[in-house]
Amino acid sequence: MPAPSDMPAAAIEESTRFTPGFNAEGLLPCIAVDAMNGEVLMMAWMNEAALTRSLESGVAHYWSRSRRALWKKGETSGAVQRIVEIRTDCDQDVLVLYVEVGSRAGTCHTGRATCFYRSVPLGSGPIERPFRWDGKDRGIT
Repeated sequence: MPAPSDMPAAAIEESTRFTPGFNAEGLLPCIAVDAMNGEVLMMAWMNEAALTRSLESGVAHYWSRSRRALWKKGETSGAVQRIVEIRTDCDQDVLVLYVEVGSRAGTCHTGRATCFYRSVPLGSGPIERPFRWDGKDRGIT
């Protein structure tokens, strides 16, 4: 089967086979979502090895661009992500993992239950602007 980059868009969009479209650096963006409540937990990258380990083990593995190393999510924090389902977008170049998390408190390296704890207000003005942030982001509510 040809690589996704060599296939016409319609063939990828209607394909019945998973043929992930890694970017030029060999990575796929991956969004982790809490399978219980639908909350977005984090975004990370997967390379082929991380995706393979995730598929084989049922536990999320990612590629750390800063450390240039494979990592099993939650290995040190306890926030192990057990994969319930993996979905890909129409182009097969983004993944969404629906996961069950061992301990939500360690999902973010800051100790928060999600990496997405700040809200950017809409409206005119400069791009850099104060966040909407109620400070209730350290626990699960």
